[in-house]
Amino acid sequence: MRTGKNGRDGRSRIIEGALRRFSQDGVSATTLASLREESGVSVGSFYHHFASKEHVFGVLYAETLQMYQDAFLAELTRHEEARGGIEAIVALHMSWCGEHPERARLLISERPPRREEPGGPEVADARRAFFRQVSDWWKPHMNARLLQPVPPTMCYVLWLGPAQEMCRLWFAGAHQPTEEEIKSLCEAAWNSLKQA
Repeated sequence: MRTGKNGRDGRSRIIEGALRRFSQDGVSATTLASLREESGVSVGSFYHHFASKEHVFGVLYAETLQMYQDAFLAELTRHEEARGGIEAIVALHMSWCGEHPERARLLISERPPRREEPGGPEVADARRAFFRQVSDWWKPHMNARLLQPVPPTMCYVLWLGPAQEMCRLWFAGAHQPTEEEIKSLCEAAWNSLKQA
């Protein structure tokens, strides 16, 4: 059922409002009242869709993570060459964060929901499937001695750690990355992950 505010349903309005509030204030500083005010829904409408602020966060985080992972895998699987894939993902990360700054802030700044929390099972399942698909792309390049055999956490840190830090500076208003800097981040990722 669609209601006021441009015909969007209550659930969509709550999610959109939560994205704005969480991005601006952080999850811990956002109150249930501010979520309701931002989305323009009644108490009854809120509880019809979500059990708590944490429930909204869990759903929003899981949706955002899935969006990011879908874009990541679509880009990665377009590349058969190791260097092309590694560098393309850094560029994709930077462009995705620029196109979705509120969602990117959520992924960069907030702790993911734990398995027992709302959204936690979905996040855990999505991560498992995601790492399996990244590994399927990685292994042939590793076996060909093009990419290092690194565990998933180290792979993430070496691949996207510097890009994440650049995004933190960007979102804090401290520095706008240039095309040349993004190119340097791409090259740095390749140099960190290639086999010597």
